[in-house]
Amino acid sequence: MPTEILVNTTGRESRVALMENGGLVELHVDRGVDRGYVGNVYLGRVVRVLPGMQAAFVDIGLDRAAFLYVGDIWPQMFDQKHAGHEDEEDPGVDEDATVMEEGPPRETPRPGQPAIQDLLKEGQEIVVQVAKDPIGTKGARVTTHVTLPGRYLVFMPTVDHVGISRRIAKDRERRRLREFVDKNRPKGGGFIVRTVCATQTNVTLKQDMNYLVGIWEKIRGAAEGRKAPAPLHIDHGLVLRMVRDSFHDDVERMVVDTQKLYEEVCAFMEEFSPTLKEKVHLYRGAEPIFDTFGVETEINRSLGRRVWLKSGGYLVIDQTEALVSIDVNSGKFVGQGTSLEDTTVRVNLEAVKEVVFQLRLRNIGGIIIIDFIDMDRETNREKVYRALEEELKKDRARTNVLKISDLGLVQMTRKRVQEDVVRYLSETCPVCEGRGSVRSRQTVCYDVFRELQREAARAVAKETLYVNVHPGVADLLFGEEYAVLEAVEARLGKRVVVRPLLHLHLEKYEVYSK
Repeated sequence: MPTEILVNTTGRESRVALMENGGLVELHVDRGVDRGYVGNVYLGRVVRVLPGMQAAFVDIGLDRAAFLYVGDIWPQMFDQKHAGHEDEEDPGVDEDATVMEEGPPRETPRPGQPAIQDLLKEGQEIVVQVAKDPIGTKGARVTTHVTLPGRYLVFMPTVDHVGISRRIAKDRERRRLREFVDKNRPKGGGFIVRTVCATQTNVTLKQDMNYLVGIWEKIRGAAEGRKAPAPLHIDHGLVLRMVRDSFHDDVERMVVDTQKLYEEVCAFMEEFSPTLKEKVHLYRGAEPIFDTFGVETEINRSLGRRVWLKSGGYLVIDQTEALVSIDVNSGKFVGQGTSLEDTTVRVNLEAVKEVVFQLRLRNIGGIIIIDFIDMDRETNREKVYRALEEELKKDRARTNVLKISDLGLVQMTRKRVQEDVVRYLSETCPVCEGRGSVRSRQTVCYDVFRELQREAARAVAKETLYVNVHPGVADLLFGEEYAVLEAVEARLGKRVVVRPLLHLHLEKYEVYSK
């Protein structure tokens, strides 16, 4: 399918839009801070070892300490060969990954592996790579399995493994690539051969191998001369990472809207893939590039809590700390079929495409629950499930999907290494503090009445009590709740003075005496 990459730069912010068939499918944003730690290598210091969790906290210089599981520690630290040598089905490596594919936390060490307290001590310095960015209140997840991606190969200096992309189908080509890489790789190190490596010459592969091995040697040298915590290798910025990982032969063009970045991309392409350099173009239009290509409109339409479907149905997307829920509703669509079941299936099938689109666009990860409209027939539930599976094939992120339950729910997971786009572009509401609602004015009024009773008990000698509240609450106290206010004054035997203060939060109030 026709693919384009559009790059917009404004100040420190870079936005990259991946387009397919003229439509937006992925959006990546980087503002130079609090983003894009994945792939960076640090010299860290162990600050705490947790035997009960078989994990450790490692200070790598970020705001929060990073988390290191015992299963993510370099096997050579406990003198054990890495399993899966020459195993092409090894689930721990991914040709499109910037770092080692993260696995689920291990409650206990692998067989024959020492416990975390025997491997690490507080104050110890270790080389780690960020596998998952800090998300929400959680610190980054790190690994000692360093992975360095290049244009054609992924170098794993700590893993004795050679893997070939499953997308390279020809056996002869797979054998050629395996034999060459296996013969030229450094002892104890490994490589993953990416799909774009097919048909490349041995000279090109050797150049990529030498480049990646050189980076690793620089990392090792830097680790010897620095004191933790310290960065040893910072991965490319967002734009160059997209060029390295997503700019393949099937990309029709890449359009960049600033001269400086255009020159950087061209220089990068000259070194890594000269044949594709001619597909990089400089945007010279007067309007913002995303306006010209219709991307801005698509972003504004797609990143709200409610997302409308063309039929009149809609999705409601709610994100919490634990999971993301997606609710499918028929909305304005009343159907054109002969039955409610036909209408339901049509809305669900339309929702499948929009759900997958939203997962990619927002970079949603973790646990996802999709609440489809209930369908009576098992065949229809299977039809919707198969459609979901087919759509997810377009997604580069790894997913795991369970079949639709009798309640119409789909449980799935999607690999997450970074904060999703909506959370990155947003901040917690200063009014509701992220809850999505605030206490009603009436609730606050009755809180004030109870606080007046407490203050009256503390200030027996005082004749007047003062109440500072938000103007909206004051209106209610002098309106619907005025009779209650008079009753409180009579019962307490004290005068109550209410003062509306505009700067107070709706839920905040002050009760005092003087």
